[in-house]
Amino acid sequence: MSFAPKTLRLVCQMAALAACALLAGRACPQTQPAKPKTAAEKAAAQPAKPRLVVVIVVDQMRADYVDKFRGQWTAGLKRLVDEGAWFRTAAYPYASTETCVGHATVSTGAFPRNHGMVANAWWDRDAQKMVTCTSDPNVKNTAYGGGTANGGDSAARMLLPSFAEELKFQNSGGTRVVTFSLKARAAITMAGHQADAATWFETSTGAWVTSSSYSNMPFIEQYVTHHPVTADYGKTWSLSLPKSRYWYDENAVGAATVNGWGTTFPFPLRGKEGGSTPDETFFEQWTTSPFADSYLTQLAEAAVDSLGLGRSRATDYLGISYSSTDYVGHTFGPRSWEIQDMLIRLDKDLGELFAHLDQKVGRGNYVVALTADHGVAPVPADMEKSGFDAHVLSIPDLQARLEKALEPLNLGKTAIARIAGNELYFSPGIYGQLRHDPAAMKALLDKALSTPGVAEVFRAEELGSGLATVSPTKTAAQLSYFAARSGDLYILQQPYWLTGGANAKQTGTGHGTPYYYDQRVPLLLMGFGIHPGEYFESATPADIAPTLGALTGVTLAVHDGRVLGEAFQVRAR
Repeated sequence: MSFAPKTLRLVCQMAALAACALLAGRACPQTQPAKPKTAAEKAAAQPAKPRLVVVIVVDQMRADYVDKFRGQWTAGLKRLVDEGAWFRTAAYPYASTETCVGHATVSTGAFPRNHGMVANAWWDRDAQKMVTCTSDPNVKNTAYGGGTANGGDSAARMLLPSFAEELKFQNSGGTRVVTFSLKARAAITMAGHQADAATWFETSTGAWVTSSSYSNMPFIEQYVTHHPVTADYGKTWSLSLPKSRYWYDENAVGAATVNGWGTTFPFPLRGKEGGSTPDETFFEQWTTSPFADSYLTQLAEAAVDSLGLGRSRATDYLGISYSSTDYVGHTFGPRSWEIQDMLIRLDKDLGELFAHLDQKVGRGNYVVALTADHGVAPVPADMEKSGFDAHVLSIPDLQARLEKALEPLNLGKTAIARIAGNELYFSPGIYGQLRHDPAAMKALLDKALSTPGVAEVFRAEELGSGLATVSPTKTAAQLSYFAARSGDLYILQQPYWLTGGANAKQTGTGHGTPYYYDQRVPLLLMGFGIHPGEYFESATPADIAPTLGALTGVTLAVHDGRVLGEAFQVRAR
């Protein structure tokens, strides 16, 4: 005799109950469904801390990109906005909105006046030369996959420990810290002084690189050997969506060019014109394409799989800085199809990463923080076309004007050692003379302020005084000021002006000012302990480290940020 599946289940249940009744003193099994767990029971079943902390920095991502383009996102960026805590007014409060500064701020929870990373590079008064923020003559860089590395880089110039290394130090052991970026100054500052791996890409050699400050990881060697960047040679970056879905003009006004590329889609990755093999031009094209973002995502997934990140008793740390948006933004500007398409593709990469973490670490067992290191100004030519005053402040012309103003002092040598960005450094002894000669100082400042494009000039003693000011731009410059590394004068250009070379018709755009288009960035938290929603309280990326510290039980030595407790879920005790 045969039964239908439903009838067979009923017969089996009746037989089990009958057999149970024959057994004296035995309780029969209950057929009622299990009682649903209470919220407190669910909370108790979760780990006390996140098993993995993931910090994502999208290099040069303006906050308004989220408002503009979120309707076209379907994966990772969409999930962060829909399921995460979105701090809509987040901005850096300081002036030096650059890559090294922003990453160090995210990493340490402090502003440049405390962590000391005041720019991507600054004038070393002792050595009388420019130094990069991560250059270190005491270490040596090494390349993976048999490649070539140049120089030496570390976090030695960062004066505070990162959250990641505090997490590693304060845990009882087992925490792994791994970071990836295309830029040394991003990977290193996210990792800090101590990490298991900090890895970046060197465009000049086409190699993935680390430093003797960190460990060489066999899984990275294996991955880059079996998945060389040169495998992307011959690919083409084409539009992801129909043309009708893109904002602005197809040919971005004032766009610069990448070597071997035009200014409109599609963009082939084939190196120098007429070339047939990968060359330095190809690597430049690759880093200015979404293929580099995808590679970083795959490296991060390989780290999760190979090291078992998020599957040990200690909380692990994974830091990823997506650099290609910065290269694309500098070249094509924020009002371009190129930046819009980069974010569409990054959305898909992040969707893949989060799905991988869901599978390997467990949804809800990890926490993600996403922000940017800075925003970006519109392309001056684009603003000018719209009728606004937007140009390029020529640094060589400015320096010549100021040197001429100092001629009556008969200094007998070049008075200005260097103007780097907004920072002016005098030759040794010159600024001391000016401070004791009020008339000469006034003549110099008047000449600077009369230069077309100059908005304000602040002296070092003003910025280092610690005195409060009602000027938002001076306050921002104070937060960026570190006496041993900052200039003697801070010269701020007018809004929508860039600083640059002698070519006043400079294409592309830049950042690095206390204006809101450079300061305002996204700040999104998602996952363990985070309550989704939109938040309009004042926030800054310096809040990320103390917030992660509160979630993981880690104390920071110094921080200027605050704990974003309004986004925390209430947990049963």
